[in-house]
Amino acid sequence: MLNQPIFAPILRAASQLSDPPFVGVLWRSVAWSTVCFAALHVGAVWAVHDILALPGPWAWLADLLGTVGASLLAFWLFLPVAAAVGTLYLDRIAAAVERRYYPWLPPGNAASLVEQAWDGLAVALRVLAFNVLALALALLLPGIGLILGWMIASYAIGRGLFVAVAMRRMPRADAEALYRMCRGPVLLQGGILAFCSYVPLLNLLLPLLGTAAMVHVLDSAMTALPRRQPDSVTASW
Repeated sequence: MLNQPIFAPILRAASQLSDPPFVGVLWRSVAWSTVCFAALHVGAVWAVHDILALPGPWAWLADLLGTVGASLLAFWLFLPVAAAVGTLYLDRIAAAVERRYYPWLPPGNAASLVEQAWDGLAVALRVLAFNVLALALALLLPGIGLILGWMIASYAIGRGLFVAVAMRRMPRADAEALYRMCRGPVLLQGGILAFCSYVPLLNLLLPLLGTAAMVHVLDSAMTALPRRQPDSVTASW
């Protein structure tokens, strides 16, 4: 178990939300999500109106169904898309946390840029995919489905963000080995973040809070497990 209170990483992350890099990532997430919102809305209206092509007097119904359905779908996807987009700025957020809390850290032995970029994209897609899965489970299995969705999201978000943050300072194999050493605390933070993803507006902050929190978890892991670290990791912390 890492030597820090359960909510310490999240609270430290929240204390930095007003920092310019965090604010910039938040605005970029909202801006790109707005573009996606508009494109989805227009595309859905076009699909219902032109593809279904209801005859004459029923054309107005196609317009109405397309507009209402597209609006509801776009509104529901807006926040998870914003969260997913924000995850693509993971390196910028993590660097801001390190500048404030760990300025003494040397340059890390990072994974390749291709691996980091792919991992960041994978985390972003997981945030979106598991939001969809959680909704589906909640509708199909009321009560139980919501809990199952939360458990799955806890794993996907916790493990994904921790490994992605760790890969800024070590190769993927070492990042995954370190995750296995501190799986419990990482998944605990993932559970807190997964709960945040269910709260409208708060889930906009998921990539910021999650990335920043995992930087603190990584610091605690590197400090608490010095004798169990892979040899290639020690020089990066």
